[in-house]
Amino acid sequence: MCLAVPGLVLSKSGDDPLTQTGRVDFGGVVKEISLAYVPEAGPGDYVLVHVGFAITVIDEAEARRIFTHLREIGEAMEPGQAAAAPA
Repeated sequence: MCLAVPGLVLSKSGDDPLTQTGRVDFGGVVKEISLAYVPEAGPGDYVLVHVGFAITVIDEAEARRIFTHLREIGEAMEPGQAAAAPA
C-alpha cells in the first residue's frame, strides 16, 4: 500500500519545471519536495506528496479531511502497535 500525505507549499524555487522544488509544511515538519509533476503549484497550495514528489494539487477542504483521517488512525492505534494488514 502506498500513502500520499498532504502538505502546504510555503515557497517555490527553480525556473525549469522539471527541477522545481518547494518547501512544504507537513504539520510543522518542513521538507524540500519536487514539484516537477505539479508545476502549477505555488505558495499557499496544498499538494499530496509521495516519496518526495508532489503528485497532485488538492484544495484545503480535502487536505483537512485527510488530516482528520490520519489523526483518527493514529489515535486508534495503541503505542507500539503495528497497523493491521488489510484482509
